[in-house]
Amino acid sequence: MFKLGLLFLVVFSNPYIIRQVLYYYEEKPFTPGTNAHYSAGIVLGGFVSYNKKDDKGYFNAASDRFIQTALLYKKGTIDRIIIAAGNGYITKHDFKEANFIKANLVTLGIPEEKILTDSSSRNTLENAINSRAIIQGEGLRGPFLLISSAMHLPRAKLAFEKQHVQVTPYPCDFDSRNVGNNFIEDYLLPSSLAINKWENLIKEIAGITVYKISGKG
Repeated sequence: MFKLGLLFLVVFSNPYIIRQVLYYYEEKPFTPGTNAHYSAGIVLGGFVSYNKKDDKGYFNAASDRFIQTALLYKKGTIDRIIIAAGNGYITKHDFKEANFIKANLVTLGIPEEKILTDSSSRNTLENAINSRAIIQGEGLRGPFLLISSAMHLPRAKLAFEKQHVQVTPYPCDFDSRNVGNNFIEDYLLPSSLAINKWENLIKEIAGITVYKISGKG
């Protein structure tokens, strides 16, 4: 039993193994063509964390979603931005991630009227439902880019397709392609981050499975 436990620890804490698994699971990189144009980019929340002590929001490790969204608008690839990010916390407070994101996009010079927000969704399924309502309410026609972390996009794309919103995935915040130059550290040494990535991957796969069985995300 001890040997089996040790084997599991070695496998699931190895950074190389989880990177290889994620390489095949994550949505592949996508670069829109030079003349590609989308009516809106739908960016999914989860890259802002709320700190209760000082009642403020802070960008977290997944904030590449914010960076890529801003760049896509500045390049003229997307006409509008739909922010699908409410409050997924268990404890109740008034912080809304979508409002925080919008304020920071406006600070970068993006016109406020070009930013549409869903500040009430609590999960990916509600992101899709509320985004569809915004699209229909504004009379928007595709195509749409769906912007999120590469690991999250397989499940997110499925959720949007179930709501009859056709999207082109735009992955960012890659886990499989973030490789350094230190062979021992990046390939051999056990890492708690590798275990965390396994946990996230299992949650994503479980979410897809439940969604396909029950029709819910």
